[in-house]
Amino acid sequence: MDQFWDNVYIQSAANYSVVILCVIVFLAIFELVTRYKNWEEIQNGNIAVAMATGGKIFGIANIFRHSIEQNDSLITMISWGVFGFVLLLVGYFIFEFLTPKFNIDHEIQNDNRAVGLIAMIISVGLSYVIGAGIS
Repeated sequence: MDQFWDNVYIQSAANYSVVILCVIVFLAIFELVTRYKNWEEIQNGNIAVAMATGGKIFGIANIFRHSIEQNDSLITMISWGVFGFVLLLVGYFIFEFLTPKFNIDHEIQNDNRAVGLIAMIISVGLSYVIGAGIS
């Protein structure tokens, strides 16, 4: 059985499958903590939501990229990826807390593209910092 998991194609397929599943779960969690429905807003052409959601997807994928590179075990890779996602989620709440003059979710829902762009850049930027800390 060890020979099966040592195959690079099997490892790649396993990593890919797990990351896709995690992205879906993590986006569902982000959907729960925001006041708007991501996919409904995107379907209606809300560019700010699309940018913020795209930043989250990129951020999650980048965290897992670092996790895959640094860990041999699928379980360890998942653990670090989940930890990185929690840090990314905390970063989202800090962003909301540090902007008391306006509500981030409200601005993004109203298609404020400047806020959507900043939200995207924060997610992407934090994912690099989080990824650098993964060992």
